[in-house]
Amino acid sequence: MTKVLPTAPRPARIPHEIEQLGFRRIDEYHWMKDDNWQAVLRDPSLIKAEVRTALEAENAYSAEMLAETKALQEDIFQEMKGRIKEDDAGVPSPDGPFEYYSRYDIGGQHPVIARRPRNEAPFGTPLPSVEETRAVEEVLLDEDARAREMKAQGFDFYETADAQHSPDHSLFAWGEDTQGSEYFRVYVKDLKTGEILPDPIESCNGGFTFSPCSQWIFWVWRDENSRPAKIFRRPARGGEDVLVYDEPDDGFFIHVGTLSSDAFISIGTGNHETSETWLIPASDPTAAPACVATRVDGVQYDVDHWDDRFVIRTNADGAVDFKLMESTAKHPARDTWTDRVPYRPGVYITGAGVFKRHMVRVERHNANTRIVITRKADGAEHTIAVAEEAYSLGMSGGYEYDTDVLRYGYTSPTTPAQTFDYNMETREQVLRKTQVIPSGHTPADYVAKRLYAKAPDGEDVPVTVLMKAGTKLDGSAPLLLYGYGSYGMSMDPGFSIRSLSLVNRGWIYAIAHIRGGTEKGYGWFLDGRKEKKTNTFTDFIACAETLIKDGYTAAGRIVAYGGSAGGMLMGAVANMRPDLWAGVIGAVPFVDVLNTMSDTTLPLTPPEWPEWGNPLEDKTAYETIRAYSPYDNIDARPYPPVLATGGLSDPRVTYWEPMKWIARLREKSTSDAPMLLKINMDAGHGGASGRFDFLKEIAFDYAFAIWAVEKGWK
Repeated sequence: MTKVLPTAPRPARIPHEIEQLGFRRIDEYHWMKDDNWQAVLRDPSLIKAEVRTALEAENAYSAEMLAETKALQEDIFQEMKGRIKEDDAGVPSPDGPFEYYSRYDIGGQHPVIARRPRNEAPFGTPLPSVEETRAVEEVLLDEDARAREMKAQGFDFYETADAQHSPDHSLFAWGEDTQGSEYFRVYVKDLKTGEILPDPIESCNGGFTFSPCSQWIFWVWRDENSRPAKIFRRPARGGEDVLVYDEPDDGFFIHVGTLSSDAFISIGTGNHETSETWLIPASDPTAAPACVATRVDGVQYDVDHWDDRFVIRTNADGAVDFKLMESTAKHPARDTWTDRVPYRPGVYITGAGVFKRHMVRVERHNANTRIVITRKADGAEHTIAVAEEAYSLGMSGGYEYDTDVLRYGYTSPTTPAQTFDYNMETREQVLRKTQVIPSGHTPADYVAKRLYAKAPDGEDVPVTVLMKAGTKLDGSAPLLLYGYGSYGMSMDPGFSIRSLSLVNRGWIYAIAHIRGGTEKGYGWFLDGRKEKKTNTFTDFIACAETLIKDGYTAAGRIVAYGGSAGGMLMGAVANMRPDLWAGVIGAVPFVDVLNTMSDTTLPLTPPEWPEWGNPLEDKTAYETIRAYSPYDNIDARPYPPVLATGGLSDPRVTYWEPMKWIARLREKSTSDAPMLLKINMDAGHGGASGRFDFLKEIAFDYAFAIWAVEKGWK
C-alpha cells in the first residue's frame, strides 16, 4: 500500500504591489511580516494570530513529513553528544593573581565561569588536575543556574553575551538574553559579597567593557530597530548613564573595548567597507573621545597601542589585503602613519595584536593561515609553522600585556582542537589541551584533502573535503556541500563533532571556499559582493561540478547546506541548478534580499547596503539584486526538497524570510519534492540555546539530508 503523504499547508496569497524606482513587483506573501515586528522581537506572544497559526501549521507539517526520521535524529544527536566531554573545561587564562576559565558540569547546557589562584609553576609545567582546581575555585557565574531561574520566570531561551571581570578583580559583569532577540540586560556582581548589584543595564547589544581603572562600564545601546547606535558610560557599581558617543550614520555599527596596553578605551564604528576609531585616555575615562582618523569611504583601519607607538591595520593607499602601519605621535592622526609591514597582494593580514615585547599578526594565503611573531627590540620575525594540507590556526587571546606567552589554537578536519602556549622569545611551546572525544576518534581513519574547482571566469576555488579513508571515488557517495561566501567571513576547515555523523555513514563532507569570503585574500571578498555577487553562486556550483567530475559524488546525491547569508546562497543555487541537489538546507536563510534591502526599519538594512547595494536609490543596485534575489527568482522548476529553518525572535534574518520562501517554492515547484519550514518559536538567529539543544537542531538538519538522498525526490 502506498503511504499517503501529509497535506502541505497552502498559505493565503494576498497580492501586495510594490513600486520602486520605476519598477513594479507583486509580493503575494507580504502579509507574513508582522507590522509590529519590533515588539514581537521582545515578546513573541504579540505576533498576530494568523501568522502564528500559519507557523504552527508549517512546523506540524515538517514534523509529520520527517516523522520516520525520529529515530535517526536521536541516533545522530546521541553520536554528537557522545563526542563532547560533558565536564569539559577551557584552559585557564592568567591575569594578575588569578586564572580565569569556563567549564561545564556533566549534563550542563551552559558553562560555569570561574577563577582560581594563579599557578606560578614554570612554563611548560602540567596544569593542575580538575580535582585540584575545584578545591580552590571561585564560581563567578553558573549559567545553568541562571537559565533555570529564567525558565521559572517563563523564558525557555537563555544566552549570555560578553562576560568579563573588572581589571581590579573586584567585579564581574555579563549580559543575558532571554528571547534570542539580542537585546541583552547586563548584570554586575560584587565578587567580595557575592551580591548582584541592582539597576542592571537595559537594551544593550551585548557589548561592554570596564575601564582600565575599574571605575566605569562603557556599553553599547541597541535602539528600537535593533541597531547598536550609542555608547554610554556609567559607574561600575551602578548610577547614571552618560552618553559618550552617538553614531550619526544608521549604516554604521559600533563597539567598545580597551587597547592592549590598557592606555586607552577604544570606540570603533563602521560598516562593511569603511571604519573609524575614537580614543579615550584611560587616565581620564570621563574625557570626550577623540577621533583617530576621520572616516573616508572605502578605507578601513583598526588601532592598537604599543607603549611608545600605535599599530594600525589598514587598507589605506590601495592596500587591498591590508598592511600594518605605525605612529609614534601622541595622537595617531592619519598624517603620522608610516608603513611597518607593507602591502603584499594575496597575503591578507586578518588581524594583529601587541604584547609588551612582541607583535603578533595573523595572515591568510591561499585558504590557509599562519601566525607571524615580531620581536619589538630588533624587529626579528619568525612564523609558527603547520604541516597539514587544510587546517585552521588562530590566536586565542588573553588578559595580560606584559608576557612573552602567546596562546593559540590549532585544528584540522581530522585533528581535534588543540590549545598551545607558545613562548615568543624562546620559541618553546607546550600543548595545554587537546579536545577530548569520549566516544573515540582516530585521525588516521579519515582523509582531508584540498581540491580546486575552476570557476566560469577561470578562478581556482578551494574546496576542503573530509571522508573516511578508503572511500571509493566512483560517484556513489552522498555528499554534503557547505558554503557561506559573504561579509569577508572565512570558512576555515576545522574539526567538527557534527560532520562525523555524516562521514561515518559513508558521506563526504565538503566546504566550498567561495568568493565573498576572504579565504584567498580580501580581493576574494570584493569579487563576491555587490555587482559581483553572482560569483559566489557560480563558484559554489563549480565546486559541485568538480566534485562530481572527480568521482566524489554524483548529481542528485549532493545536499547543499548554508545559513544566514549562506542561506541566500542556497536559494540562489536552488534556482540556478536544481538538478544538482538531492536536497537544500537553508538555515535562517537571507532569501528575501530585495524586500529586506528596501526596508530601512529593519536592523541590518542600512549597514548592509555596502555589501549588497541600495535598491532604494540606485537603479543598478535594484536590477542587480532583483536578478539574483532567491525569493524573487523562484519560477516553475523541478526543485529538490528544501528545508528552511528560522527563529521567531531573530533580529538578523526575520522569521518571514524563510516563511515566504517556502510558501513560494511550494506554489511554483513542478516537482513532487516537499518544501519544509521549521521555525523555533523560542529562539533567534543562533537557534536553540544550550550546547545539547543546539545539537538536536543540527541532528534534524542532517536527518533531513539523509532522508532526501534516500528518497530521491523528483
